[in-house]
Amino acid sequence: MESRGRRKVRRGIVVSDKMQKTVTVKVERQILHPMYKKFIKRSKTFFVHDEENTARVGDFVQIVETRPLSKNKRWRIESIITRSVESTGEETV
Repeated sequence: MESRGRRKVRRGIVVSDKMQKTVTVKVERQILHPMYKKFIKRSKTFFVHDEENTARVGDFVQIVETRPLSKNKRWRIESIITRSVESTGEETV
């Protein structure tokens, strides 16, 4: 049996959870400017499949590439690394 290629894995923060079974994840990366040698932040947003609707805004998640699920969704949540303070339900006074 032929093995499947390695899937891309990214980590990012959930910025929107208003859709059903879909969240928007912002992934940041740093690039080195070719002339000035300064690190610059670049970010990209992905539509990510969330089958159980468990991710909330502010959660730090790990996403993995998968087959196309819709016009824009090609990623799914692999795990929630850390929960945001708002999603845990704890209030700070």
